[in-house]
Amino acid sequence: MHAMPRLTRRTFLSSTAAGVAAATALRPASAWARIQGANSRVRVAVIGTGRQGINDMRGHMALPDVDIVAVCDVYGANQARAAAIAPNAAQVKDFRAVLDNKDIDAVIIGTPDHWHALMTVMACQAGKDVYVEKPTSLAIGEGRKMVEAARKYNRVVQVGTQQRSARHFQEAARLVQEGGIGKVAAVRCWNVGNQAPDGIGNPPDSDPPADLDWDMWLGPAPRRPFNANRFGVVPDAFSHFRWFWDYAGGMMTDWGVHLIDIVQMAMKVDAPTAVSAVGGKFCLTDNRETPDTILASYQYPGFVMTYENRTTNGRALNDHGYGIEFYGTDGTLFVDRSGFDLTPETRRDGDQVVDRTLARRQASRPDNPTHARNFIDCVKWRQKPICDIEIGHRSTTTAILGNLAFRSGATLTWDGATEKVTNGNQKAAALLDVAYRAPWKLTV
Repeated sequence: MHAMPRLTRRTFLSSTAAGVAAATALRPASAWARIQGANSRVRVAVIGTGRQGINDMRGHMALPDVDIVAVCDVYGANQARAAAIAPNAAQVKDFRAVLDNKDIDAVIIGTPDHWHALMTVMACQAGKDVYVEKPTSLAIGEGRKMVEAARKYNRVVQVGTQQRSARHFQEAARLVQEGGIGKVAAVRCWNVGNQAPDGIGNPPDSDPPADLDWDMWLGPAPRRPFNANRFGVVPDAFSHFRWFWDYAGGMMTDWGVHLIDIVQMAMKVDAPTAVSAVGGKFCLTDNRETPDTILASYQYPGFVMTYENRTTNGRALNDHGYGIEFYGTDGTLFVDRSGFDLTPETRRDGDQVVDRTLARRQASRPDNPTHARNFIDCVKWRQKPICDIEIGHRSTTTAILGNLAFRSGATLTWDGATEKVTNGNQKAAALLDVAYRAPWKLTV
């Protein structure tokens, strides 16, 4: 195994001397050909260094065989925070320069959701492996192109639904699959909280911060005047772009996708057959566009699932502000990030159906393999990760379908094989893909 030269800011800029113009002529590259064996180091760049991007960066930095060699953001304050954490990393403004650098093996994409698909496809075309945050995409059509790009260019693409890598989620899923709570006919997922009445507030449109490239932040999204909530960077919360349809899908795709992903893993399904949703913005007086209350119902072969979110009342469901409950004929299984509980059903004769010893809380184990570790191992061994882009796309699709049913005001029937609405809902069908603002194009 040969020693890899250190990638400094000087060498980074030298290796991308052709600049962004050359970056637009992307070509497949075999980044892994420069990594000799399983003990070699993987060079990773972080694109999008807000709160979640930095969380992802820290997770990868903790691995002994990873070097964070570049941090990229269109907002100077975010980039400066990332550079303070990874002082040896080059600081880059334009992600295309990152993709054009042949010394980078993989990228973490922690940008707002509307950039995920385009950056992932372009990274695959540039020969980079990708760790992309959830949801995979803003629209279902984009997500399918991400899968196509990963396969066409033989890239490893891991989606940031990290609960799949937690041991207790895997054990809970096995318990469901092995019949530990009997036949499951219903599953419930929820997130609740109270932001009433002001929510995120109503800031007026204004000039963007001096160190923000607002036009580049918008990228393929429609041109809009700068608004502090659309940009959404605040010190005490995840960015508020999540509550605007141009960039994201509200709680349904921001948090719901984590829960839906575990349901589909446990129930061994990848798509519902019908979706309906009700809700609205009933109480909050802020300028968000996504609903403050929504309830989506999903029909799958053999069971139904619901996802509920309210941001105007924080009363927990069964003492939990979020989580998943699987309702089986022999017991109920609750799971969240702290562990799981099993509550046995009681028959008419008073006997409990499942062993009492199963009715315990199983915390995450300290030897839990991390999502980042799984990604880097798969980069080295050229295997599909635990949340391969196909899996992440399917879970994201289910969440997006809840939004499509809500926005179209109708029940949707869904063909998971063709990824088409089959009951003639033209409004929902029109939202299956998204138009990009010139000059951005999504081409696999």
